[in-house]
Amino acid sequence: MHTEGVDLLIIGAGMAGLTAGARAASNGLSVVIVEIGTDVGGSARFAGYAWTAPSHDVMDQHNPRGDSALKRALVDRFADGISWIRSIGVEAKDAQRILSFGRGHQFDTNHYVDTCRRLIVHGGGELLLKTETERLVVEHGVVLGADLRAADGTRRHVRARTTLIATGGFQGDHALCSAHVHPHADRMELRSNPHSRGGGYRLATQAGAATGGDDAGFYGHLIPSGIPFADPADFVDMSLYYSEHALLFNLRSERFVDETLGDHLTAMALLEQPESRGLLIADARVFRDWIVGSYVEGAVAVDKFALASKRGGRVGLAEDLDELTYLPEEWGYHGETIRNAVKLFNEQASAGVEQHPGRELDRLPLDEPPYYVIETVPAITFPFHGVRIDDRARVLGQDGRPIGGLLAAGSDTGGLWHRAYAGGLASALVFGLTAADTATDLAHPA
Repeated sequence: MHTEGVDLLIIGAGMAGLTAGARAASNGLSVVIVEIGTDVGGSARFAGYAWTAPSHDVMDQHNPRGDSALKRALVDRFADGISWIRSIGVEAKDAQRILSFGRGHQFDTNHYVDTCRRLIVHGGGELLLKTETERLVVEHGVVLGADLRAADGTRRHVRARTTLIATGGFQGDHALCSAHVHPHADRMELRSNPHSRGGGYRLATQAGAATGGDDAGFYGHLIPSGIPFADPADFVDMSLYYSEHALLFNLRSERFVDETLGDHLTAMALLEQPESRGLLIADARVFRDWIVGSYVEGAVAVDKFALASKRGGRVGLAEDLDELTYLPEEWGYHGETIRNAVKLFNEQASAGVEQHPGRELDRLPLDEPPYYVIETVPAITFPFHGVRIDDRARVLGQDGRPIGGLLAAGSDTGGLWHRAYAGGLASALVFGLTAADTATDLAHPA
């Protein structure tokens, strides 16, 4: 077994790992980065915006149960993260509104991850693809590197001053999702790269890492039922972001959530409903303004109703409210009950009467026929449960103190989000940079 020593060993070559590697290399550290897949980038290749809450007050309002120190670090360091993207020659456009409350920047994530890879290699770093991390090496409670195994069976022992866990979460592992997201989480389509299967989570917990938070939820979106993703482009094209302006009914033909707070939150709520499926109903106004419109400025608009219909999803077009009573019986919804519920919603919305559940944002009635119906289910991008860290990206042990030599960043970490979300790419960027700076401090103490 070949043995070598480096300043920073990074396990995972997604947004967080590549960011940390490029920053560490630019800081003069020796870097080895390990990736189980055949290429770098992970789920970042399917994204396009780095965004988060613009202030501490907004972050606290929308994510009140998240870890305070991590929330503050994300908000405070986000601007520096965007400056870093620009400093390596990748264009990040001017800030724009994201969702109802966030601010962020569009940038070419493929250009970014490829640039980070180039900076790592040009800085003398080594990139090991199709390589599995078998275990972390722990001596006297301190992580000193890891044992690796390449696809051809070759084994290497990398001794590292600091090791960073950045494998992207465990959304690809049904057992971990069922245990830490929801008992029915294994039903969900994977809206993510397929390699994030809990490798980092298992390595860290075997080394004594604390994890959390319990019942924290996940980030994902609603998609049409019965249509498997055929290509990563579907992760955006099939996501029914417009649900924020529509009505969603469960199998009991009842509304159960304030849809206007965000499609990503509605996805969490639908997972907990009977059979984790529901009926999404929009009218002509929502179709015109939101279904065939861009979710955020600069994004390519896709007619999601037409796409779901073309791909064989459960869709329907009702010329008026009464036609909702003719929903196919095999779908399992009671059409007359849903028709009456939409009619009552419209009457109350027109009269300004409080709805149950309420509607905080779009309170307009859905009274402009025709009506667009899609059966929908949640899809998962990454879980909010994960390895606990402090605001320096140091992994915390069961006693709440940092585990020597071990860092984590990105979707492997937990505590930042709790039934709320304000930007996964931003978190990977900020804590990837933080991890590199912490590793630099450890390699070159003042």
